[in-house]
Amino acid sequence: MKYIGSMIVCLSMCVLFSAGFIHADEESDARMALYKKTSAITDIPWEYLAAIDQYERQVHDDPKDGRVTAIEADPMFWTGSAGEMPSTFFPDGWGLDGNGDQKVQLENDEDVLYSIGTYMKSYGTTKDDIKIALWNYYKRDLTVQTIMNTARVFKKFETVNLTNRDFPLPLQANYSYRSTWGDARGFGGRRVHEGTDIFANYGVPVKSTTYGVVEMKGWNKFGGWRIGIRDIYNIYHYYAHLHSFSEDIKVGDIVQPGDVIGSVGASGYGPPGTSGKFPPHLHYGMYQDNGKNEWSFDPYPFLRKWERMTKN
Repeated sequence: MKYIGSMIVCLSMCVLFSAGFIHADEESDARMALYKKTSAITDIPWEYLAAIDQYERQVHDDPKDGRVTAIEADPMFWTGSAGEMPSTFFPDGWGLDGNGDQKVQLENDEDVLYSIGTYMKSYGTTKDDIKIALWNYYKRDLTVQTIMNTARVFKKFETVNLTNRDFPLPLQANYSYRSTWGDARGFGGRRVHEGTDIFANYGVPVKSTTYGVVEMKGWNKFGGWRIGIRDIYNIYHYYAHLHSFSEDIKVGDIVQPGDVIGSVGASGYGPPGTSGKFPPHLHYGMYQDNGKNEWSFDPYPFLRKWERMTKN
């Protein structure tokens, strides 16, 4: 499914609502009530509905005025082919009345959630069934993987209000950093630096800054021993030049802010095991996905913010 809209890098603590501005806790409570109501009548676990909505919050702007969810169903999904295409490919639309007002409204949260839930249930209610339904809806592997992983995070913590963050190194460690995003780099050909370097001693613990799922772990000739974590805001967090990984960390693990994932090193710039070509430091990068493309953005302002938050 194709989308047009602007991307937001981080979730605001308040959203625009019909009655004005409401606190994030109230907003997340309202969302949870809708997810659980829809789950009860469609048999689709609430965390999948929540994860779809969370994903679309990163593809579109925050929910439109008067709404709590951000899901924007494609008109073709909603109304069907309307005689414009062969019914074999596009039969009836999936738009349904979810709140009993005898109307089927594309901008009504209950109608949208009920329609999406009913569509998913048509494939079945197991994890594999839901995965197939998501692929047929979005037609993109990374999108399906992101939604499935976000659902796991929501299920584990039993909430969608996961706003805590942590600085990636212990504040008591001897470290230093500045904005290095966009600086020139020469190894492997001329390129730009897609992150912030935090210099510290060998072996200093490296922590997850966010809630998410370990998506990548292993060697990269540029980043050395590295770990990639995708969070619930569809941002990929890249931790590179590690000396070692935490003993029990593996791909697919759910992490939260403060979980130790490895230690500072100087690995990289060559085949597996290469180390010492530069001073020990953590390379920390952030990449946003908008449903079609993924790109790097400057993590420095976020690191400064999380450092201040961790101190308080």
